[in-house]
Amino acid sequence: MGPAERAAVSTVLEREYLGMGADTRAFEEELERYLGPRMSVTSVATGTAALQLAVQACGIGPGDEVLVPSLTFVSCFQAIRATGATPVACDADLATATIALDDAARRLTPRTRAIMPVHYAGYLPNVTGVYALARAHGLRVIEDAAHAFGGTRDGIPIGAEGDVICFSFDGIKNITCGEGGAVVTADPRVRQSVEDARLLGVQRDTDARYRGERSWDFDVTQPGWRYHMSNIMAAIGRVQLGRLDGEFAPRRVALAERYRRGLAGVPGVALLETAPGVVPHIQPVRILDGRRDAVQATLRTRGVETGVHYKPNHTLTLFAADSAGFPVTRQLHQELLTLPLHVDLSDADVDTVIEELARALAAPAD
Repeated sequence: MGPAERAAVSTVLEREYLGMGADTRAFEEELERYLGPRMSVTSVATGTAALQLAVQACGIGPGDEVLVPSLTFVSCFQAIRATGATPVACDADLATATIALDDAARRLTPRTRAIMPVHYAGYLPNVTGVYALARAHGLRVIEDAAHAFGGTRDGIPIGAEGDVICFSFDGIKNITCGEGGAVVTADPRVRQSVEDARLLGVQRDTDARYRGERSWDFDVTQPGWRYHMSNIMAAIGRVQLGRLDGEFAPRRVALAERYRRGLAGVPGVALLETAPGVVPHIQPVRILDGRRDAVQATLRTRGVETGVHYKPNHTLTLFAADSAGFPVTRQLHQELLTLPLHVDLSDADVDTVIEELARALAAPAD
């Protein structure tokens, strides 16, 4: 965050129209220009709200099932469950930590209505395979691209094509609105449903809000919530979007590449597969030979904070499933360690992390 973001918020405060309005629409229009002409963008309050409204807008609810990787943040599972549908946990691919399509195919039932691939760390799931599976079984595809904004696939921005794509703009994402998210689609029925549902289901209230007005005579035909994006959030997002390609994205790519070069050949660590065009959100590595927890503890004593993304959802009480069915997810959860990755890191910071990780791995195992 910098002076431009603070100035943008000050402008909104001076106008004293803080809720959803002209700034919100301007941010959506700028996102649409960034992604290209095929897709429409509807901003919402959070990335989780984007997922929930996307599932609902696809007509999915009680009695329906959605395939989703277990190795993801619980927001995916809660968003699906909030519609009354059932999240069906799937195993992961060892190379990318994204959804394993062979396992997903085994979990299909007559109740399956959609698949929710997750762009883990910003890495690409097998997009071609995901859409092929969806076409073969008449499924909607709702991409959780919360980690992937600013990335490309075959030179095309993530979100520029596909069925329904959801982004997050919370405080640590590739760009931020402080909080926020968006649903991106070329399906006009999905867009209209999301637009109404983010405003408590009030039909076609969006245009009035953009004009700084309210709808007083309206109908409601679907469940809705207070999930809209405010002018304050949008003002931050507009500045951040302008900084993405020239500042944030190339820095994240450069830092990740520095990690990959520095860790290449270091015994006891393995990197996930990436691809050209990825703008990484986090920097996960695999710590081999059962040493992840010990290495993490050692790094903490040396001033290097790390994380574990994520605790598998099938191990959580609310979504519990037989762990025997998730061998790769179980292995990844025991190995994955997330190293620091954000645009304020210096090259020297990354080199220090690499050095300390190598030292920790070189130490004798207990």
